[in-house]
Amino acid sequence: MSLKERITDDMKAAMRSGDKERLGVIRMVTAAIKQREVDERISLDDSQVLSVLEKMIKQRRESLVQFEAGNRPDLVRKETAEIGLLQAYLPAALSDAELHALIDAAVAETNATTLKDMGKVMAVIKAKAQGRADMGAVGAKIKAKLGG
Repeated sequence: MSLKERITDDMKAAMRSGDKERLGVIRMVTAAIKQREVDERISLDDSQVLSVLEKMIKQRRESLVQFEAGNRPDLVRKETAEIGLLQAYLPAALSDAELHALIDAAVAETNATTLKDMGKVMAVIKAKAQGRADMGAVGAKIKAKLGG
C-alpha cells in the first residue's frame, strides 16, 4: 500500500470515528499533496509524499517556536498534536549510530575531504535517510565530520 493510499484510508477511518482533529490534519495533508500534484502536473510517489510531510512538519516546528515565544499555550498544543499526527506517516527514525554509519559510508562513497564536498555527501544521505532523520541536524554532523 502506498503512502497516499494509507493517508486516504486513515481519512476514511477518521470520518467514520468522528475524530475531527485527526480528520482536519489528514485533509490538510491530502490538500498539500494534491496542490503539489496539480502545480507540477505529476502523480507523487512515496518519496515525494514524504517530502511534503517533512515540509509540513518543518512549518509546524517553526510555528511552535513563535507560539512559545508569544506565550500561546493553546496554539502550542495544537501544533504539537499536528506534528505528532504527521510524524506517524514518516518511517522509523534513524538512531545516532545508524546515522553516523550512514554519514561515514557517504563520505567514503563520495571521497569527500573538505566542506566543498558537503553537497555531494548530503545528496547521497538524503536519498537514503529521507523522512528518517532531520536533514538540518544531518548537515551539522556532516560539517563537523568534514572539519567545518
